[in-house]
This record gives sequence, C-alpha cells and structure tokens, in this order.
Amino acid sequence: MTIELINTGSELLLGRVLNTHQQWLCRQLADRSFTVDRQVAVPDDASSIRGAVHEALQRADCILTTGGLGPTCDDRTRELVADLLGRPLVHQPAVEERIRHYFESRNRPVPVRTGVEAWVPEGAEVLPNDHGTAPGLAFSLTPNPFRPGHDAWLVMLPGPPRELRPMFLEQVLPRLLRRFPRVDGFACRTLKTTGLGESLLEERLAGPLADLVTAGMELGFCARVGEVEVRFIARGPNAAATVTEAERRARKVDGVFIYGVEDDLLEEVVVREFLARRLTLALAESCTGGHITNRITNVPGASGILRAGLVTYSNESKQRFLGVPAATLAEYGAVSEPVARAMAEGARRETGADFGVAITGIAGPTGATPGKPVGTVFIAVSGPGGTLVQRQLNVFDRETFKYLTAQQALAWVLQLALTAPPAPPAAASLSPDPD
Repeated sequence: MTIELINTGSELLLGRVLNTHQQWLCRQLADRSFTVDRQVAVPDDASSIRGAVHEALQRADCILTTGGLGPTCDDRTRELVADLLGRPLVHQPAVEERIRHYFESRNRPVPVRTGVEAWVPEGAEVLPNDHGTAPGLAFSLTPNPFRPGHDAWLVMLPGPPRELRPMFLEQVLPRLLRRFPRVDGFACRTLKTTGLGESLLEERLAGPLADLVTAGMELGFCARVGEVEVRFIARGPNAAATVTEAERRARKVDGVFIYGVEDDLLEEVVVREFLARRLTLALAESCTGGHITNRITNVPGASGILRAGLVTYSNESKQRFLGVPAATLAEYGAVSEPVARAMAEGARRETGADFGVAITGIAGPTGATPGKPVGTVFIAVSGPGGTLVQRQLNVFDRETFKYLTAQQALAWVLQLALTAPPAPPAAASLSPDPD
C-alpha cells in the first residue's frame, strides 16, 4: 500500500508556519503500521495544488491533503480537486445548516463567505467538522482514472490542527483501517525518559535488548530538550509480546529514568501521581518565571495538587513571601544552595504542601559571577524526608534554559513523590477548581 501526503499553504513555504501536519499524521499512521511514502508541501496556487494531487493519484493508493477547504480566497483545494476529477460542486443544505449552527451557538454572525463550504464535489463523502466549519471530504475512486487497474482513496482535511486532528482520529482513521486492513501483526511502544542522554541510554539498553533486535525488533531513539524517547517496533504474530518484553527489560535497567509512555507529558504524570497519592505541591520559582506552574496548570486536575505557584524574582519577594533570611541572601547570594533550600522550605511551610520545589539560577546571557557561570541553577525539593538541593549547569538560550530546568525539577519531585508514603485523605483537602 502506498500513501502520499500533500500539505497545501503558501505560509508553509514562506517559513511563517511550522508544518506540524507532516510530523503528526506520519506518526499516527506509523503507529498503526502504515508508512507514508511521499510528502510534499505546495503553495496556494492552482497549478501547484492540481499538479501535486494529479501526480499522487498516478502512484498512490491513499492520498491525504491538508488545508485549502476554508472560505477565504486562498482556500482552493476543494474546487481544484473537483475540477481535476470532473466532479461538479453540489450544494449541501445539511452542511450549510451545520455551519450556521456553529456560529449561532457561539452568538456570532454567520459570515456570508462561509457559504462556499457547503458546496461539495459530487460523490464526495462529507466528514463533519466538530471543531470548525469546513467539512472534510473523502473520495472513493473505483477505479482510479489516473492509474488504470487500481483504486484510490483521496481524503481532504482542513488545515487548522484543532480541526484536522480530531477529524483524522475519529473519522478518517477508522475508515482507513476498514479499507486497508493490516493482516500482519504490528506493535509499537514508546517510553518517555528523562535524566540520560540518548547515547548513554542506548549503551545501557544495547545488551539487554540485543536478542530482540537480532530477531527483528526495531529500536529507535528521539532526543528532545530534557528527555529522550525510546521506541520499540515489532512485526509478526508475536509483535505485542515482543514490545512488552522489551519494555519490561528496559524498566528493569532504567526504570528510574522512565517517567511515562507514548504521548505522556512529564507534568501530566506529576499531576496524576500526586493525585493518586493524595500529595500536594507548592512551587517557588525565580529564574524560571512561573514556567513550572504554567506546565502544571495546563493539566486538568491540577487544582487537586497545587497549593501555590510563587514567582519570587527579587530578593525582597524571597524574604517577604518565603521567609528567606536577609542574612542568607547577603552571605551566599540569591543563586546559591542555602537560598534554594530556604525557598523550598518556605514554600512548603507557608502553604502547608507536602512538597515544596524551588528554583533559583542565572538564565543569562548576563549575570555571571565568579564560580557561578551563566546557566548555573539550584533546584531544591523539600518534602516529608527533608530538603535536598542539586546544582545544574544549563547553558542554553533563556527559553530552553527554563524548559530544561523545569524538566529537571519535575522529574526529581516525581521520583521523590513515588517513594513517599501516601498522605491521609485530609492532607489533600484543596478546594476544587473547575478545570
């Protein structure tokens, strides 16, 4: 089976927008044993779009296009594909009513131009858009007029990710699996790790997984800021058992570094595990400027664990809100182990949280002092077992510095929480928040 992906949009080729569709769609397909054979991005001009679809239909069994289904003048994919296939556009009252309801339910006027989205190429299956107005479209070309002796399935998806992704998962993927059933066994497992680089991680896993790799299992690594993904792919009748065994061995070797699986985010795991153990958290951030708090509060259920997130950027705020002694600041400086310790203990003491986490450091590019270069950061965790402080050197741009430091702090407090005894029910009596 051959699959091709066509991303339309001049903004992609001008570098104004990152092409996340290519990565996301290829990942979703690969996880289900479908490999994308070719991917192209084309501008919003008629010859480019028409030419790309025409070429793909001469080679592929399944073609996915993204973008160009909306109401504006540069949304041309619908009309161009209809013309290429010799299909007239037919008005669909049900689609028009759905568009009208979308705007009226949000107390917004219905733009006249959105009416073009209700004109659908004859014979196309309409894929309702629950997160926008432009419907997706699917053509079963039996036979494929541009590839004699073959059929083709052409699917057109809207451009905005918040519309494309649920449409693909909920509507396109089930149809794809029915149309092109996989007869060979396939299994894929991704482990999320933090605390080890990919080279060292590979060295540690090479021996324990050697026989599985020799037998055909694919082992892959993907390094990101502050973490590495380890991927196992197996095919055949024993695929599921193979990746399960690979995960078991990996956890035996590197369990302390593995925080999640598949699409888990570290902050999601922290919230989940704290909730399960009825533990609470308070954050005192200086150089990360509330970044950790932002990541935690992006997770539904965060109100069940987070007592407070304090951005104590100045020395005065460290004293006033966390009780850091002025003498400690004067003697050691704000970026120091004693101050980080006092911040974490103050956050825990002032909020009554089970764990207090504190960050203080030098994000740069200026601010270095003798013995404390740019990138120096102290992370402190105060919990039931006492207060621990670690020093890191994260020499990156400010944004990467904040993300990596947050990753280190979240990973550490997670490890400590996993070994802490569960708190009694009354200890986590936070007021619920509608998140």
